Amino acid sequence: MKRRDFISTGAVLAAGSMLTACNDGNRQAIDYSKIKNKDKSLASSFNINKAKKVKLKLATSWPAHFPIMGTGVESFVDRVHQASGGSIEIKLYPKNTLIPALAVFDAASSAEIDIFHSGPYYWKGKNSAFSLFSGMPFGMTAEEINSWMHYGGGYELWREMYGRYNLYPLLGGNTNIQMGGWFRKEINSLEDLKGLKMRVPGLGGEVFSTLGVNPILLPAGEIYTALERGIIDASEWVGPALDMKMGFYKVAPYYYSGWHEPGSILEMTFNKQSWARLSTEHKVIIEMASEELNSKMAYDFHTQNALALNQLQDLGVKLKSFPEDVIKAAKTGLEDVIRSESKKNPDFKRVYESASNFLMTSKSYTDVSLKKYLNIR
Repeated sequence: MKRRDFISTGAVLAAGSMLTACNDGNRQAIDYSKIKNKDKSLASSFNINKAKKVKLKLATSWPAHFPIMGTGVESFVDRVHQASGGSIEIKLYPKNTLIPALAVFDAASSAEIDIFHSGPYYWKGKNSAFSLFSGMPFGMTAEEINSWMHYGGGYELWREMYGRYNLYPLLGGNTNIQMGGWFRKEINSLEDLKGLKMRVPGLGGEVFSTLGVNPILLPAGEIYTALERGIIDASEWVGPALDMKMGFYKVAPYYYSGWHEPGSILEMTFNKQSWARLSTEHKVIIEMASEELNSKMAYDFHTQNALALNQLQDLGVKLKSFPEDVIKAAKTGLEDVIRSESKKNPDFKRVYESASNFLMTSKSYTDVSLKKYLNIR
């Protein structure tokens, strides 16, 4: 990832050692006074004692202590505070405590808050290209999209386009591959999707729309009730771990494998001026903490989903795959959506071409390595 600011090698090593020391949740937090007494040059190089204290407001789209996503952000706040020796204080506001869940983008853009944590696909109404930064149906896995962001030009495009809204984004998590959703009735053919009302955001929702589904955007707290009362017929959410906690299996017993979100990025996005005011050392601390959040969230999702899937099967959930005619129609529908959006929006076309080219390069390797290995395994 390109950086505008650079610090000394000693400062980088100091930051790395601090974050590594905190890597195990069972270890004690760093005692910065001991670091200072033991190695004054180390403390000096990182400006621990000299750093100007800053206070930042961070609003999220998730409830307080929400598993994996919410708790991940809470850990991020703690890690930044520890690594900065207390010189960065982030006040965390879960959804609706200061800012409504889906208003955080505008709040950060207007400097009402300094940072928000959410998902880029929620802002496709601002610019349809934003949904591509989260990923796309039949697209890149978590590993591939992170690689594209860092080494394939994704970050540069993201920051350029968010910059028009006075925002500066950082990676803030990845859900890993998501499931295809919970359905009240079994889907045996493409015809069974016609007219269904389904909670599904982003490009996935647009592709489902080409299949005859009516996509609906609902916040997390309203999905279960909508399913239970038949207001909607189906809903995707994330994966087994979070889906089970939401209780969807009680009202929609058919659970489908996914293709619409193979590796969705979450974001830790700053107001541009709030980011610019930070010292170089503080920027580096926050960047490293966001990278840790980004990777650990993907690992956490993978682990918790694997455990939860076994529990769901014990509860009698019916695991299903979409019929072949649905998959075929969805791929055709995606092509139609991409073609239409690319004609309407040059930004969308640029981001899609960048992501698609990277995916093609990645596939040439993964098809002869990971794909074959998984088939063997």
